[in-house]
Amino acid sequence: MAVKMRLQRHGSKKRPFYFIVIADARSPRDGKFIQKIGTYNPLTVPATIQVDRQKALDWLNKGAQPTDTVRRILSFKGVLYLKHLLRGVSLGLFDEASAMEKFTDWSNKHETRIVERQSAHKKARIDKRNAPIVKKVETPVATESTESAPEESAEN
Repeated sequence: MAVKMRLQRHGSKKRPFYFIVIADARSPRDGKFIQKIGTYNPLTVPATIQVDRQKALDWLNKGAQPTDTVRRILSFKGVLYLKHLLRGVSLGLFDEASAMEKFTDWSNKHETRIVERQSAHKKARIDKRNAPIVKKVETPVATESTESAPEESAEN
């Protein structure tokens, strides 16, 4: 049985909200699923994503194939990076403590970038709201008269 990690659409028309689910590849998009591992709301800025990392990691290790969008979400939340680090541990490249240390360092940097992005977005919205409205007034452009052109050609 092929298992996929995919989005299941909910919400009203033009107001999408998604569940991140584990489902059989043959089941319909909004149909039966095996397990719900998170939510995704693309309407907020930045998008709100909640994922149970441990469940997602377990399903990835069992062979579940994420769709393109879910792969990007898992990458954003660090699940794929954690899988990569744990693979290094299983190969003996480093121990589990150093892998977790690398992951926490990455996670802290990632969280600060998200907070900076949110604050920049809020600041831009406030600046846009408080900006004065400037009306463009088009001024007529003065053009040269066409009378001088024939006179010059007559002299030549």
